[in-house]
Amino acid sequence: MQFKTELHAHTSEVSPCGHVTAPEVAERFIAEGYSSLVITNHYCDYVIDNLKGSWQEKMDYYVYPYHLMKEYAGDRLNVILGCELRFEGSINDYLIYGITEEFLRANPDLHKMSLRTFADLAHENGMLVVQAHPFRNGITIVNPALLDGMETFNGTPSYDGRNPVADAWAQQYGLIRTSGSDFHNPDQRGYGGILTSAAIRTGEELVSVLKSGNYTLHCEGPAAEREGITDYPAKY
Repeated sequence: MQFKTELHAHTSEVSPCGHVTAPEVAERFIAEGYSSLVITNHYCDYVIDNLKGSWQEKMDYYVYPYHLMKEYAGDRLNVILGCELRFEGSINDYLIYGITEEFLRANPDLHKMSLRTFADLAHENGMLVVQAHPFRNGITIVNPALLDGMETFNGTPSYDGRNPVADAWAQQYGLIRTSGSDFHNPDQRGYGGILTSAAIRTGEELVSVLKSGNYTLHCEGPAAEREGITDYPAKY
């Protein structure tokens, strides 16, 4: 039996571009056979800097959909906290896996750091830094030494992610490969994610699986059809 985990999904409670509530996202992915889902709501200036109150109150807001989805889904879906981090002065996005609520509360304003500074902090705390949709228009190529991985399949039908280019780049530099639906809208489905032999229940387990390479990248939907991509193993 294979277990399917979504690695890139947004909810309307936090991400301005998200148009589906956390309970509705959970219901959608449960119906589509996913066993786990990582919430990767946007963490950037236009989200964080517009929130009122203390840092702890800001983080109450940011993690609210994570707790809402966990409570709603119960044991039907393993809900894992992640984020899509964007630093000031750039439109590059980075998917952060293994992040915890405690880390978010103890480290304010991550978006004001540089990629290099944050990557060091992330690695000290057991996290992975994966560049999201790295070859979408407007995205800047960064030093691969600062990355753990690349999203080599981004399933959103809204943009040309040039997924094969991302995969070739990841292979060239030996980066972890990930797949995600980049879910935002009610007309989307779960087009991406990873397939594993055991269910992934926590951020720590997710980091371990991604480092191991013992999984299959799940790729379907309009982007996969357009680029001729099907499920493929994470290991080179």
